[in-house]
Amino acid sequence: MVATFGGAVSTLVPMAFSLALRVDQLAPGRPELLGYILAASATAALIATPLTGVLSDRTRTQWGRRRPFTVGGVALGLAAVPLLILAHDIPTLGLGWVLCSLGFGTAGSSLRNFQADHLSRQQRGKVSGITSLTMQVSPVIGILVAGAVAHSTVLLFLLPSLLGATCLLLFAVLVPERSSADSRFGRRLSLMALLRSYGFRPRDAPDFAWLWVGRFVVFSGLAFTTSYSTFFYAQRLGLPVADVAAILAVTSLLSVVSLGSGSLGAGWLSDRLGRRRPFVAIGGVISAIGCVVAAGAWNLPVLLTGSFLMSFGVAVFMAVSSAITLDVLPERNTQAGRYMAITMFSQRIPTVIAPLVAPLLLAVPGAPASGNFAVLYVAAGFLVVSGCGVIAARVRGVA
Repeated sequence: MVATFGGAVSTLVPMAFSLALRVDQLAPGRPELLGYILAASATAALIATPLTGVLSDRTRTQWGRRRPFTVGGVALGLAAVPLLILAHDIPTLGLGWVLCSLGFGTAGSSLRNFQADHLSRQQRGKVSGITSLTMQVSPVIGILVAGAVAHSTVLLFLLPSLLGATCLLLFAVLVPERSSADSRFGRRLSLMALLRSYGFRPRDAPDFAWLWVGRFVVFSGLAFTTSYSTFFYAQRLGLPVADVAAILAVTSLLSVVSLGSGSLGAGWLSDRLGRRRPFVAIGGVISAIGCVVAAGAWNLPVLLTGSFLMSFGVAVFMAVSSAITLDVLPERNTQAGRYMAITMFSQRIPTVIAPLVAPLLLAVPGAPASGNFAVLYVAAGFLVVSGCGVIAARVRGVA
């Protein structure tokens, strides 16, 4: 959990605040450039994640299969931070973020693969709930730190990266993993086999396929809200972008309650009751209601209400859908890294597409010049509840 916290801080804080502020500094009045940067980093992750997943499945070292990728990812992420700090134009900033997110994302993927290797069915709901809570709370703490140093470009990117690296490296050093040096594989890894590992046959794993589709739709909706939250609050409260950090800190602190009760409560109850799908449906409905409330909000109390409902619903969904992923994961003993990477496709592809589609929704007439966020948030709510409905109705291998 400590390592998960670190990995989330190192990537989610820049996505939620630091990059938006940096884009506003380098290209004032061009919020769509943030979407292009996030889309570029997500594209790089789409290519790299299955590759590192397959390679980690087949890695033979005294350190085990997963830890080399934890350490290597941290090294790449830290090496890219100077590019973010020293960038004088958007292309350089984009390159820096692609490398930084790729590094810390690889380290984070190694943690998820470790869970798939070792977590028993009886603990998946609870641990997924704690993991989800950690992933959601880490930006809260990170944004509080970032807001305190918002006028220092160096600290704005350096502090989250150092905190993340410390937590991840503690995991690599302190948590033992069985040596894989003597592992044997039935077939050599060829280029064609590597390319085929990027996909799977839905007929062979129908529950996994429907879960993938549902997650894809849900994360498409969530990407609309997370990518542009800084600009959304600036518009609705009439604030400069640089001053939004204080508002994000308030909403983040409030969300600790919703995230804690949603993640831990849903995860624990789903293990206790042996039921997963009803919680997914409930989470989708609550989150969609929060999106609609936020869409019509022009003052802080209503914005906080919408934010609370969205975060609670997302927390319920994340905790239980993560447990479902582990429940229906194909070929767990030999290809867990590969299928966990394919699962992440359902989360990463939307982060490529949504930031490119969002400007079209923001451009719908009838809103201030800074964008039609009402349409954006209503669309997000529709996608979230639809994706949750797909999982609840079609994934039959879990209750």
